[in-house]
Amino acid sequence: MKIYPAHFFAVMSSVLKYLISASVFLLFAGSASINAAPTGFVEGHLKIVSPKEVELADGSPPAHVATVNYAEYPLIILSRYEKKEIARVTADGNGNYRIALPPGDYILDVQGRPPKGHVRAKPQWFTVVSNQTVHVDMDIDTGVR
Repeated sequence: MKIYPAHFFAVMSSVLKYLISASVFLLFAGSASINAAPTGFVEGHLKIVSPKEVELADGSPPAHVATVNYAEYPLIILSRYEKKEIARVTADGNGNYRIALPPGDYILDVQGRPPKGHVRAKPQWFTVVSNQTVHVDMDIDTGVR
């Protein structure tokens, strides 16, 4: 029969407590992620609107249409009731955007609205549902005349 020193049992007791604590934590963490609702998506098209075509000083129309840099007009997603910023999204080169969000009620708006900025847009309310995509388009008036 082998005799173990007393500190051996103290160390083994600590290791056993650690393993039990870690197992319980992983069990709760795993169940929380299983119970979390799957995300949904919001997608749409950003349209940059100028109510009047830009004219050159001599009165002739421009020779080419300027390309739109959608990165200059980031969209912000706010919580519907607290108006807290949840996310930002930038449209691609064609003006399209898509982002995953947890289920809930939101507002799509644009950065740079008056009084600080110069763009005008109507905020769009929408609701995200798990495993579904909601389509929300945004028209922005740049104020360029």
